[in-house]
Amino acid sequence: MVVAYSVTNTVVRGRDGDIAVRDYEPATLSAPHPFLWVHGGGFVLGGLDMVESDAPARNLAARGRRVRTLDYRLAPNPGPIKNPRLGSHPNRFPAAHHDVLDVAESLRASTGSIDIGGASAGANLVAGAVLSLRDDGGWMPRAAVLAYGSFHAVLPDNAAVESGLTGLLARWMFNPAMARRINLNYVGSEDGLAEPYAFPGGVDLLGFPPTLTIDATNDRLRRSGHAFHAALVDAGVAAEEIVLDGRHGFLGSPTKPVFVEGMGAMDSWLTRCDSST
Repeated sequence: MVVAYSVTNTVVRGRDGDIAVRDYEPATLSAPHPFLWVHGGGFVLGGLDMVESDAPARNLAARGRRVRTLDYRLAPNPGPIKNPRLGSHPNRFPAAHHDVLDVAESLRASTGSIDIGGASAGANLVAGAVLSLRDDGGWMPRAAVLAYGSFHAVLPDNAAVESGLTGLLARWMFNPAMARRINLNYVGSEDGLAEPYAFPGGVDLLGFPPTLTIDATNDRLRRSGHAFHAALVDAGVAAEEIVLDGRHGFLGSPTKPVFVEGMGAMDSWLTRCDSST
């Protein structure tokens, strides 16, 4: 059953100014908790109209879930092969981290409880936000979804993932030099690579909400996603990991079967969490 829904743009007042958000409101709700969805883009690309932001939100809204997306601040973009000019910048960490936290708090304040999820850099931002909320000792999201995220300043070793990469693009994407440029550009300094809210991989994850990790077979970042899932399990978190047959960024390709499969897994996970609370 496909549910009709409306789409509304508005703003949330954050600690550093207004944050543009988009609400997807079903005519008939099938889930008790709204879902905050955070797009990827290497911390330098994307926005409300990005397919990876809009398509998953529409898919879940059509299933009866209320969804909010946000236009978080983007770090300066040096391009895919240039070394970033390091130093302080108003849009470097913790700018996007604060935007996700502020929008999450605004949504929770109006509804009482939320779910949260993100893809790629958005999954990183979600994990960092959840870690910050846990450390603050206040409220926590009810459930989380992390799709093909990068959680570590340096990707963990995983020979099985590496040997399984096929095609020139997959073997090139997120190579060590590229991953280092992306991560340094996000934080702006070598010291920033050790900031746990910027790179929550390797941190004790005790107290995280139930978390679904979704990764792609042909994606080097699965090294990070798999290690993060293992850390969740070690911390006693109710966690599940699925690996879909596809490439990085598949939630930005709504016409592909792997998108449908990924969204079905996401909705199924959230539904199971609905029934357990």
